[in-house]
Amino acid sequence: MEWLIERFQSAPGKLAFIHEGREVRYGAVVATITSFGERIAQAAIQPGETVVVVGDYSPEVFCLMLALARHGCIVIPLTTNSVIEESVALDVSGCDWYVRFSADGMDAAFERRVIVNYNALLTEFRTRGVPGLVLFSSGSTGKPKGILHDFNQVAEKFRKARQAVVAIPFLMIDHFGGINTILAITGSLGTVVTVADRSVANICGAIEQYKVELLPTTPSFLTLLMVTGLHKEFDLSSLQRITYGTEVMPQSTLDRVREAFPGVNLLQTYGLSEVGVLRSQSREDSSLWVRIGGEGFQTKVVDGILWIKSEYAMVGYLNAKSEFDADGWFNTQDQVEVDGEYFRILGRVTDLINVGGQKVYPAEIESVILGLDNVQDVAVFGEKHNLLGQIVVAKIVLDEPEVVDSVKKRVRQACLAQLASFKVPTKVVLTEGVLHSVRQKKIRRE
Repeated sequence: MEWLIERFQSAPGKLAFIHEGREVRYGAVVATITSFGERIAQAAIQPGETVVVVGDYSPEVFCLMLALARHGCIVIPLTTNSVIEESVALDVSGCDWYVRFSADGMDAAFERRVIVNYNALLTEFRTRGVPGLVLFSSGSTGKPKGILHDFNQVAEKFRKARQAVVAIPFLMIDHFGGINTILAITGSLGTVVTVADRSVANICGAIEQYKVELLPTTPSFLTLLMVTGLHKEFDLSSLQRITYGTEVMPQSTLDRVREAFPGVNLLQTYGLSEVGVLRSQSREDSSLWVRIGGEGFQTKVVDGILWIKSEYAMVGYLNAKSEFDADGWFNTQDQVEVDGEYFRILGRVTDLINVGGQKVYPAEIESVILGLDNVQDVAVFGEKHNLLGQIVVAKIVLDEPEVVDSVKKRVRQACLAQLASFKVPTKVVLTEGVLHSVRQKKIRRE
């Protein structure tokens, strides 16, 4: 990873971070990495040891991760809002050292904390003498999985510098998309703008104040942005590009975003923790058809399911069997349609609703319902049914109070006008709760 640090050294005066108003330049980033390297040596942390780093985006958290990688350690980033409980993560990965950052992200407390885990994959990996990165799946389809990457290989994707941008890393640092974003920004000597509270208002305020050019985000966040209308209350004219991924984008939301940001390039992204983030190109800003792949990636479709072969693939799961086939292909579990070089992501097989043998994709129905008046957000999911297998349920958040029978009638009429009858929600539930996680990703369940 020396090439990355040398790149930082080449531009000491360039602005690397704006962390809650505090400016940090690349010269200071290099100095902080060096300082952490000295602390690592003083603590007698050995190459190959596992080090848990608890904190959110800050220059210091990033610098410690690079210093540990430079030292040959296995880094396990966690946040206070990690996808799994800390105790579960440490049980899967084991632990030699535990580092917790202060709330402002500046001070780090090193602690020797030994949690023994005789993991054959980690033992084999350590013999290679390269730094590791362990991330965790959300566990939405079962027990959370510990995903081991070669840290050098993850960073290698960004050796070729691209245009420097000012960007907000929306996904957290314990998420592969978050790591990918921060390495992409700094690898091209751009500026990382961190926002502790990722509410719509705070994100918009940061874009306005710091002239953010790139916003990598989720469809759920963009849906909220359109519903709240906060894009009209802040000056977001600095935005040049909005990228969205991690879940299926409703066409109705994309249409509203396109109308609200006519001069901004909209790009659908695609990636998985197991294989990395692929290069992508939307067919049009208003289209959900996307071409994915790029150097180091191959794609194919088998029985409507997308498979990926990647040079940036994980080393393996710490607590599960590999899901790569003998030729190195990974089943993404994403159902897709194909049109020449372009794919349209329909949704995860695990989100699929089976109504009497007919396939129903939640995002398709959500897109229709989001186009209705007085609808703030919606999550569609399946509920068991003795005769049909499952029925379609729509959980809806309203802008203003309305009787459920009125909402159900409007939902039924709109869906019948645009969708097959078996896709029309049988049950409509009104709720006042949020329908997305702290990571701004749709929660589809009862």
